[in-house]
Amino acid sequence: MDMRRLRYFLAVADTGHITRAAAQLGLQQPPLSQQIKALEAELGLVLFQRHPKGVTLTDAGRLLQDEARRLLQDMAAMQARLKQVAQGQQGRLALGFTSSVAAHAYMPRALRACRQQHPHISLSLTEANAAEITEAVLAERLHCGFLRVPIARPEGLVFETLFHETAVVALPIDHPLAPLPGELPRTLSVTDLRAEGFILVRQPGAPGLYANLLALCEAQGFSPRVVAEVPRMMSNLNLVAAGAGISVVPASMQGAHPHAVAYCPLADATPLDAPMTLVWRQSDQAGPTATFVALARHMAREVDGGA
Repeated sequence: MDMRRLRYFLAVADTGHITRAAAQLGLQQPPLSQQIKALEAELGLVLFQRHPKGVTLTDAGRLLQDEARRLLQDMAAMQARLKQVAQGQQGRLALGFTSSVAAHAYMPRALRACRQQHPHISLSLTEANAAEITEAVLAERLHCGFLRVPIARPEGLVFETLFHETAVVALPIDHPLAPLPGELPRTLSVTDLRAEGFILVRQPGAPGLYANLLALCEAQGFSPRVVAEVPRMMSNLNLVAAGAGISVVPASMQGAHPHAVAYCPLADATPLDAPMTLVWRQSDQAGPTATFVALARHMAREVDGGA
């Protein structure tokens, strides 16, 4: 059924006059009369009783009047929803993040802002490592994801560094390099860690930050002794808290295990940081993904370096 004819029908039904309805619609009277007759022929029903002063609805016409109004309202609502989707104001957004990203205050702030500013976007959240997030975005299981250092840059994906964060050394609270109660943490150099056992994230899950750490140690003339490899960065801190070794983590993770883990900054000259990186498909330039990317950029501008 032609929705245009239903609109014409409602205009005539509401005004009770074909000439007035034609003026309202910006049409001539003869074409409007032809459209009404065509609708009656299509339905096999007489919708109007014609008389010199105008038209009145038949029983069939009154029924169609109610149904047509409902259909057109539903159509208008559907078009509005589709417009919201096209403008990125409605739809589903599947988002992935690593455990170290989740530890940064930026992450909950960005998610809260998305829910407040775009309440019709339904967020689906998944925690994974950098390799899994990259693969899931590429395979279209995720729309976008947050990670630290990209481990690979497949064609078709965009990796944008939103801001940088410093890395710190995580030590068991009773470690000789850890500060005593009441003392400020000592700034450590990589060479201070030469004899230590390192706990690192297992490759290829998230080797980016740790690949940089290993390269830095090599540049200082030693290969770090790796005592454990774990699937998630938060697992590093669990083992550090248990006294199994030391690790290097983003500064925002310093709140974990405060009674069992001490955190010390690395020397300023050490070129090691933990960036916040957003990844999405280059072809995904509209809808909720584009809306969230814009919001993520805006929220990142409020972050002060390693805050």
